[in-house]
Amino acid sequence: MMWVAMYYSNKDVRIEEMPVPKIGEGELLVRVEASGICGTDVLEWYRINRVPLVLGHEVAGVVAEIGKGTRGFSKGDRLVVAHHVPCNECHYCLNGHETVCETLRKTNFEPGGFAEYIRVPKINVKRGIFILPKEVSFEEGTFIEPLACVLRGQKLAGMSKGKSVLVLGAGISGILHIQLAKHLDARRIISTDINDYRLKMAKKFGADVVIRADDEIPKVLREVNNGMLADLVIVCTGAKSALVQALKSVERGGTVLFFAATEKDVTIPLSVNDIFWRNEVTLMSSYAGSPADHWEALDLIRSGEIRVAEMITHRLGLNETGLGFQLVAKAEKSLKVIIQPQK
Repeated sequence: MMWVAMYYSNKDVRIEEMPVPKIGEGELLVRVEASGICGTDVLEWYRINRVPLVLGHEVAGVVAEIGKGTRGFSKGDRLVVAHHVPCNECHYCLNGHETVCETLRKTNFEPGGFAEYIRVPKINVKRGIFILPKEVSFEEGTFIEPLACVLRGQKLAGMSKGKSVLVLGAGISGILHIQLAKHLDARRIISTDINDYRLKMAKKFGADVVIRADDEIPKVLREVNNGMLADLVIVCTGAKSALVQALKSVERGGTVLFFAATEKDVTIPLSVNDIFWRNEVTLMSSYAGSPADHWEALDLIRSGEIRVAEMITHRLGLNETGLGFQLVAKAEKSLKVIIQPQK
């Protein structure tokens, strides 16, 4: 038997016992050493119809058991496991959109990262295992998946040297976007948030200018960006006000990347003439990361180009997972919360 953190709601996470998953041919049993709480884990409306369930998809651990016919691994190997993997054969995969592949949307490990052990299915073993080099800790390994998502988003949005970047929301994804934009030689990086603690973190991790989200963003943006709006606007918060701000803050010929999920059924007004007709603005989204994005994320973390260990504000045992969910949901003086099931 093993212990898991069973999710019923953001305010109801229970420590329960369940059998250790049994593995089959081509599979792995992984002992979870660290599992990060993602902002989507506290997206309650998205989960509530499927509870109870064990969440957690930013997982690092060690091989505990090896299924028959599974080659290339040894007990004790340190690794990160991707919960979603593509088929590499469908229309979407062959056209560079692996993250909307139907297989990717159906794959997962069992039961979830907030558990002492997970079963890694055969397809995930083949396409979603990333061996951790000795210089990358388990905690740092949990950032590979979220950084892969950020990498994909900026690639699709055409981020390149010399662009001005506005990041709306300075939570975990916002800070990763700031760091990556800096790594890619953005000309100027501006960050917004309603939380002063997170604005401080945005500045620490590379934002040139921080603005309170309740200010008049386009006006302030022009004041700090040589009279111009932003070439690339990245929305890292689900607040409807931020979505509207994004449309008002993008420069002619620029791009808005809608990166974060919102509350259920959120819609925004669009002026076709103002946005599209004369201004050549691109509105786009991105979701998840491909295996190639994961490998690139690992390399950026290993090289120290993206500083992730400093982003960790809380390290909690499995029995404190409920507290972790509250910290992430409240989004006050926390940034990255890591659950350590073996603690």
